[in-house]
Amino acid sequence: MIIQLKKFGTTLISRPSGKEALLAYTHTLDQINQKGLILIDFAGVIVLTPSWADEFLTPICKRFGKRVTLQNIDNPSIKATLSILNYFQDLK
Repeated sequence: MIIQLKKFGTTLISRPSGKEALLAYTHTLDQINQKGLILIDFAGVIVLTPSWADEFLTPICKRFGKRVTLQNIDNPSIKATLSILNYFQDLK
């Protein structure tokens, strides 16, 4: 499964919107089988804050662990947020 974050906007900045995005995707995530992989694509995202990422990405990474892959993370805002939340370490 590919999750294109730009569907939620190019500026992902608040806890409430991150939580809302996760709730909107919960049904889809529930359909993934036990071996299904998840690719989270950051293409088109300009700003990503730790608060939005913590509400959306943290639960997904905790639930699916090493089956989650991040793509298009070269943007400095995305890199900084992922670094703050230690995603690089957790997903290795």
